[in-house]
Amino acid sequence: MSKQFDVIVIGGGPGGYVAAIRAAQLGFNVACIDEWKNEKGGPAPGGTCTNVGCIPSKALLQSSEHFEHANKHFAEHGITASDVKMDVAKMIARKDTVVKQNNDGILYLFKKNKISFFHGRGSFVKAAEGGYEIKVAGAAEESLTGKQIIIATGSNARALPGTPFDEELVLSNDGALRVGAVPKKLGLIGSGVIGLEMGSVWRRLGAEVTILEGLPTFLGAVDEQIAKEAKKAFDKQGLKIELGVKVGEIKTGKKGVSIAYTNAKGEAQSLDVDKLIVSIGRVPNTIGLNVEAVGLALDERGAIVVDGDCKTNLPGVWAVGDVVRGPMLAHKAEEEGVAVAERIAGQHGHVNFNTVPWVIYTSPEIAWVGRTEQQLKADGVKYKAGTFPFLANGRARALGDTTGMVKMLADAETDEILGVHIVGPQASELISEAVVAMEFKASSEDIARICHAHPSLSEATKEAALAVDKRTLNF
Repeated sequence: MSKQFDVIVIGGGPGGYVAAIRAAQLGFNVACIDEWKNEKGGPAPGGTCTNVGCIPSKALLQSSEHFEHANKHFAEHGITASDVKMDVAKMIARKDTVVKQNNDGILYLFKKNKISFFHGRGSFVKAAEGGYEIKVAGAAEESLTGKQIIIATGSNARALPGTPFDEELVLSNDGALRVGAVPKKLGLIGSGVIGLEMGSVWRRLGAEVTILEGLPTFLGAVDEQIAKEAKKAFDKQGLKIELGVKVGEIKTGKKGVSIAYTNAKGEAQSLDVDKLIVSIGRVPNTIGLNVEAVGLALDERGAIVVDGDCKTNLPGVWAVGDVVRGPMLAHKAEEEGVAVAERIAGQHGHVNFNTVPWVIYTSPEIAWVGRTEQQLKADGVKYKAGTFPFLANGRARALGDTTGMVKMLADAETDEILGVHIVGPQASELISEAVVAMEFKASSEDIARICHAHPSLSEATKEAALAVDKRTLNF
C-alpha cells in the first residue's frame, strides 16, 4: 500500500530540506527523500553543499588559514610559534565532524517538523489519482504517493571529455576534499569558485599550485576592477594562474597526471602534477529520476524546464535549485524551496535573482551583488562609481589584513544602488548590508547617511557610498 503525502520532496540538499520544512510549517503532511550516505551507510542529508561542497570546503579553508597565520603572520603579533606542522588526517577528520554535525542537524529538523524521511533514491513511477506515485529505492523499497512533488536533486561535477573522475588522481570537488596528504604539485583546471578555494587550501599547506583557465579573463563574472585586485593578491601568494589555455591530452600514471595544453600565445606546454582537480562547472542531476515515466520536460542542458514560479510542464510538479535554470548556489536553492512551498499553500513566494549574493571564500574573500561595471556599460546605463580601500580602514589595519576594497555602483540620476562588489577581509559577511539595501531600493546616499560602528570593516561600505558622491572622509 502506497503511503500518502500532501507534498513529497525529492532531494535533501539546501533547496529540498528547506522546502520540506517550510511546507511542514504551512500544515502539509510532508515526505523528503534523500540518498546521500555517510561512511557507515547511514543517511547524510544536506546534498552536495553539506557533504562535498560549501560546508566541508569552508572547514578546510579555516584549518589551512590557521596554519598559514601560524607560519607567516603570528610573529608580527609578537607570537613565537616554531616547527608548526599540519596533521592532514586530523584536518580531514575535523572537516568530517563538521559535515556530520550538519547532517545530524537536518535529521533533527525533520523530526522537529514531523517530516517523514526516506533514505534512498526517489523516482517517478506514474501519475496517480490526485498526484504521482514515487518509488524509493533504498535499504527497504517504499512506495509513496504525493499530491505535490518538489524536485531538488541538485547537480553533479562536470568531467572533462575523455577524462573521467577516478577521485584518486583526477578529482572532482568530492575527491579534492578527501586528499590524504599534501601533494607536492597540484594542478587545477578551471579558475572558478571551487578551483580557487581548493587551490588556496593546498597552497597554504605547501603544495605548488597551477591553475589552468580556458577563458582569457580572470573571473569574468566578477567586476573587472575587483577581479584584477584579487588576481594581484593570488599572484603574490604564489598561486600560478594561466589564462587563455586550451587543454589537450591528459594522461594518468603511477607518478601522477600529465596535462598537455596550449598557452595563450599558442605555444605547446605540459604540466606534470601529483593530483589534478577538475572544476569546469556542474551539470543538473536527473539521473534515476525516471522523468520519461511521466513526461517531465528537460532542456538541452539536461535541466528541468520551469517557469518563473518553478512550475514544471506537469501539474503539481515543481523543481528548485541546481536542477533548474539560474545560478547554482545553495542560498538560491533555499529561497526557491521556500517560495514553492508557499505557492503550494496559495501564498505569493518571492525570489529576486537580481539580489542573490555571490561569494568566493578565498583570502581575500570576494563577494558581490547586482550588476558589474562592465554590465552597466554594456546595458548603456549611466552610473556613478565609488571605491574605498581596506588599506584606509582602521579595523582592517588592526586585523593585519588590508588587501582589497569595497566598490559601489549607483544610478547616475536616481542614485539607486545597482551593484556592490567587495574583495577583502570578511567580504562574505559585508555583502549582506548591500543585499538588504538593494532589496529596499536604497540609494548610495542612504548608506552614506547610516551610522556604522567604529572601528569596523563595514565602515568601508559607508565610505564607498560616500565616494559615489566624491566625499570620502578617510581616504
